[in-house]
Amino acid sequence: SATLTIRVLNHCGTCYYCRHGRENLCKNSYKKSAAAAGQLLPNGLSEYLCVDANQVYKLSNDLPYEQAVFVEPFACVLNSIDRGQIHLGDDVVVIGGGVMGILHVIAAKLSGARVILSEPYKPRAEMAKKYGCDIVIDPTIVDPVEEVKRITDGEGANVVFNTTPIVKVAEQAVQMTAQMGRCVMYSSMHPDVPIQVSPNYIHNTEIVITGSKSPSIEAFDTSARILSKKIVDLTPLLTESYSMEEADTAFERAMSVETYRVMIKW
Repeated sequence: SATLTIRVLNHCGTCYYCRHGRENLCKNSYKKSAAAAGQLLPNGLSEYLCVDANQVYKLSNDLPYEQAVFVEPFACVLNSIDRGQIHLGDDVVVIGGGVMGILHVIAAKLSGARVILSEPYKPRAEMAKKYGCDIVIDPTIVDPVEEVKRITDGEGANVVFNTTPIVKVAEQAVQMTAQMGRCVMYSSMHPDVPIQVSPNYIHNTEIVITGSKSPSIEAFDTSARILSKKIVDLTPLLTESYSMEEADTAFERAMSVETYRVMIKW
């Protein structure tokens, strides 16, 4: 009768990345499930799942499923935050105010940063403010790079998280990163078009451009503990819930700018 969540990503435990604590980069992540079940995906929408015990995480029994569904996405964000290496008092920019962007805002505030969100859609900007976002800029009204530099006295942000799949925005993310700063490409790019980056800018500023993919085991465990202990309340980010029979509608609504997270229930 325990409330549980599952890290459905498999990891082999023997590759270089697993043995260096980066299980999210495992080179053999789907081979185990493919060999066992003849399928290539983790089957997260199945009514039943057969998993190894080390993939199961116990949650507080009084944690509603409407909160528990955020363990995995919040874990992805916590891995990103780890890549960003935020220090107390840092200026952090989050680009994009979708559900992943808002989760970055929440985690950055927990890390002690002043958080600047770049988001043109007003309802998303207001949601970010409810979660403690300090400054919101509208990139359709002001140049986001210049505005971030103005806010930070010409320095740029110590850490920038790009949660959008937009190539032009990825370029801007690098440009608004301060000296010695870190720019994290959280989102995959569609289409995956190369961006222009000045090698001299990287050389002269010592900025670090990195990525973040999936949740590590540590990030998943941390996410489960944060939510179980009610440190954050993510209920407002669960916009709508649907039955499995309404799955088509759920996926359509999940693509709408009006929604954050959409839940499918059995």
